[in-house]
Amino acid sequence: MQTDDFIAALSLDLEPVAPVRARLATAAAGGAMASLIVMALWLGFRHDIALVFGNRMFWMKALTSSLVAVAGFLALERLARPAGSPRQGLTMMFWVFAALAILGSWQVMITDADQRQTLMMGQSFRVCPRNILALALPILAASLWALRGLGPTRLALTGAVAGLFSGGLAATVYGLHCPEHTMTFVAIWYSLGMLAPAALGAALGPWVLRWR
Repeated sequence: MQTDDFIAALSLDLEPVAPVRARLATAAAGGAMASLIVMALWLGFRHDIALVFGNRMFWMKALTSSLVAVAGFLALERLARPAGSPRQGLTMMFWVFAALAILGSWQVMITDADQRQTLMMGQSFRVCPRNILALALPILAASLWALRGLGPTRLALTGAVAGLFSGGLAATVYGLHCPEHTMTFVAIWYSLGMLAPAALGAALGPWVLRWR
């Protein structure tokens, strides 16, 4: 048998592999839907949800967490390939967090000293990171499942980025419940909530994503 014939015979039974981006997007959509359902049943939508859509700070909060998710997706889509570089997505993510830190610090500086603690702590600082982490779990699980069928080689980094992507989506979902609007609160507690699944993903990545 000629080499070309042998290769052709081997490829007869191969099934097409779903494009990386489509596979990750499908998993993310399923995880985000699960997160939204969990939020609605567990925490509930904020009571003024119909009015808050006209609030500029509500959209600013949603924009920042959504940008973390977009940056995470871009990095994850590259990390899912053996030779992919996540630099573009990670650079974007760095600047999103930097912008959050700058805006949060600026808001502290222009606020009267006796109001700064309220500005930073809000009403829900004790539960905010925990809730975002909880809502990120179904998205992280779906993302890791999708990655198992692809070709990541930097497993801890891939898991961490999957966690950041999940945290960004979860924080966006959580914003439909959370009454806090100050950028200082978002910069501190939302950031911690988004970083928590990143730490979990980094720990799980080498175990869940290793090739068998």
